[in-house]
Amino acid sequence: MNPDLNALHPYPFEKLAALKAALTPPAGLEHIPLTIGEPQHAPYPAALEALVAHQLEMARYPATNGLPALRETIAAWATQRFGLTELDAERQVLPVNGTREAIFAFVQAALDRSRPANVAVPNPFYQIYEGATLLAGGQPLYLDCTAENDFRPDFSAVDAATWRDVQIVFICSPGNPTGAVTPLDEFKQLIALADEHDFIIASDECYSELYLDENTPPPGLLQACAELGRDDYRRCVVFHSLSKRSNLPGLRSGFVAGDADLLAPFKRYRTYHGCAMSLPLQHASIAAWQDETHVRANRDAYREKFSAVTEVLAPVMDFPIPEASFYLWPAVPGGDDIAFTQRLFSEQHVSVLPGSLMGRPGQNSHNPGAGRLRLALVAELEPTLEAAKRLRQLIELS
Repeated sequence: MNPDLNALHPYPFEKLAALKAALTPPAGLEHIPLTIGEPQHAPYPAALEALVAHQLEMARYPATNGLPALRETIAAWATQRFGLTELDAERQVLPVNGTREAIFAFVQAALDRSRPANVAVPNPFYQIYEGATLLAGGQPLYLDCTAENDFRPDFSAVDAATWRDVQIVFICSPGNPTGAVTPLDEFKQLIALADEHDFIIASDECYSELYLDENTPPPGLLQACAELGRDDYRRCVVFHSLSKRSNLPGLRSGFVAGDADLLAPFKRYRTYHGCAMSLPLQHASIAAWQDETHVRANRDAYREKFSAVTEVLAPVMDFPIPEASFYLWPAVPGGDDIAFTQRLFSEQHVSVLPGSLMGRPGQNSHNPGAGRLRLALVAELEPTLEAAKRLRQLIELS
């Protein structure tokens, strides 16, 4: 077997299961999980109808490149959403089976292991960035996201000698787990650094359509490129998904867009990888990318939850109000996120994810996730609000 498999950490949910294994929660309280970022709102109906309407196309092999209609729909959506001058549907867009698969595969295709291969990742982080890097023969460079830097990586703190060995920089905006949004000016500064040090910027924007202020959608990497007049999107790729936007995590549908000189070899890799999206899923994706009404309704539902949960928890917990995503990132009273998670489960039958399981010791050998919780507000309003009330009760009784 590949020896690099031994370098992989157990996934956070495996560690969480071990933490809870010996605990017995109250039998009289229904379990409420706030752990996995799996949307529980109803899937977009027109997408499901398209799946049924095109089910006989399961008899056909799909092309790696996807249907022209899907690429054109994606290009039109991204152009309108991010104010782009142009996005070539043939050369600058590639449909993928969700961002998780695409992010992992992109690192395998892009990393040059014949030379030092560091991949900069925000810390704490979505674990695929690290796992993909290790299995591609690279090394993660952890950039701490703390309250002092508004929970975003401080790229100005990275010296030229370190940049020399960096091949890919991952951005997650809006951030998982913090909800922080990268401003356009920071995207532009990072693009300048990529030009200077010759690395790829990979921007994971799968939460971009879940934002709290309807008049302030999060900016994206391609938007920054467009404002700089870089319609070739050189050194830049973005990852988008229907999982959160349209409540379709099981569809496994998204896209990669950006630099055609990066997407062409990535497509060649994917041809051998055998990961083309099935045709019924492509038709369902077309339906979802073409409609914004259901996405606005989805945002309204999350706003209602954030407002209700914040009202309950703000008096007893300190957390940044996220600009986007469906996560809260509160500090734990007392600072021990592991012990608090275990108590919350054993006394209130609520599951949360300890922040320390999402981070690694970074600068100053400190894990910036320690002492915090990730609360995924993905269920409907009533159970989510009930979980917040139980959490508050635990704190007030402590």
